[in-house]
Amino acid sequence: MKAYLQSFLNKYAKDVDYLDIRVEESEETVIGFRGESIDMLRQSSEKGGFIRAIFKGGWGFASFNSLDEDTLNYYFKSAVKQAHFTGKDETRLAPVPVVNEVLPLQVKTDPRSISLDRKMDILKSYNQMILTADPRIPTSSVSYLDTYKHKWLATSEGSYIEAELIDIGGGLSAVAVDKGQTQICSVGFGSSSDFNVVLNNETELVKACEDAVRLLDAPAIKGGVYTVIADPKLAGVFVHESFGHTSEGEKVFENKGLAEIMKIGRRFGSDVLTIYDTGLEPGYRGSLDYDDEGVKSQKTMLIKDGVLVGRLHSRETAGKMGEFPTGNGRALNYKFAPIPRMRTTCIDQGETSFEDMIHDIDLGVYAVDAMGGQGGEMFSFTAGRAYMIRHGKIEELVKNVTLSGNLFQTLIKIDAVGDDFQIHDSGGGCGKGAQFPLPVSAASPTIRIRDVVIAGD
Repeated sequence: MKAYLQSFLNKYAKDVDYLDIRVEESEETVIGFRGESIDMLRQSSEKGGFIRAIFKGGWGFASFNSLDEDTLNYYFKSAVKQAHFTGKDETRLAPVPVVNEVLPLQVKTDPRSISLDRKMDILKSYNQMILTADPRIPTSSVSYLDTYKHKWLATSEGSYIEAELIDIGGGLSAVAVDKGQTQICSVGFGSSSDFNVVLNNETELVKACEDAVRLLDAPAIKGGVYTVIADPKLAGVFVHESFGHTSEGEKVFENKGLAEIMKIGRRFGSDVLTIYDTGLEPGYRGSLDYDDEGVKSQKTMLIKDGVLVGRLHSRETAGKMGEFPTGNGRALNYKFAPIPRMRTTCIDQGETSFEDMIHDIDLGVYAVDAMGGQGGEMFSFTAGRAYMIRHGKIEELVKNVTLSGNLFQTLIKIDAVGDDFQIHDSGGGCGKGAQFPLPVSAASPTIRIRDVVIAGD
């Protein structure tokens, strides 16, 4: 494959400033239950590729499904022609080392070794656990995905990377309903190396079912301003959705207002706050050796001791901003161009114990897990469940807890970071620019945030 792809690059590279080709073969299994019914059952395979050409700052793209010589010649010519039509400026791609690597699959238990019948039986069992847990749980949502990919990348600079990857994700949701209200509690799982994450989720699922029912009878929180303790799951979703997306290079480059705010060296938090993004956590969905531009993965510091020190880049955004590429140029699959995307986005571990975090809070909220929301500079997140904190103790369960505020004002109010750092994989993924769901992970310890606005009754 290497010599074949390189022959096309050699033929057309002289006509542009840069040229690359990605080829991908994939196999996918998707299973879903909605109540008693099978909502989704699909096994599929695909093969295709993507050509990028850049000339005087203008890109040309072409996606294809055949590797025969005539097809590739046609699409290389098309991408080069597009680049010449659009190129009117200067090509600015950050330089990267030339690499040649073959990366075989690193796997503990390959999901392809597990029969479809076995996968169905496991998910049916979880689904029945939900549907028989309580009369007030009339329906469920159970999902599972596994994907195997064999990928090739060749560039006009001489890089060549061949890699095999797997991705596994899923979610188990109990949907409790009573008197016109609905409460949902979920268990998620994911891995880039081991099918066994699908197993042994019964204990967590029993608790999710119990919590969904308990939330039906729980009082709604009274709206107001509270000190909030966010558990690692909610804090991880917060750092991904709000600060992670805000740190993606093209957003800063293209938005002058945001660029003014996101100046390197600006203080965004106290000394206890450190945020980074990494592809170096093996086994998690956000791990990768190289991004889809052939840039080696790394740990990228974003905030260090409260001060902004970096952002997430593709080669183009790094080149345009005069910064270093970070290995964040990622594409969902061969149909898309790489763009700056997160991998595993983390609030770093702190030194404060949970007990020390809550002991001086007279009235606050302990927010656990996340049921979704909106990130960005103005954020809004709904906790999966929450408990009142009264006089330094965790007390009654409350519902309808939605945290909102301005990202930058909130970061400065994080005044304690826990010693219980955890990485979490969910069954979903990250969405951006029609590329969904891209495998990512999020991580954080428990954090304390002062003066958070919570909507409620």
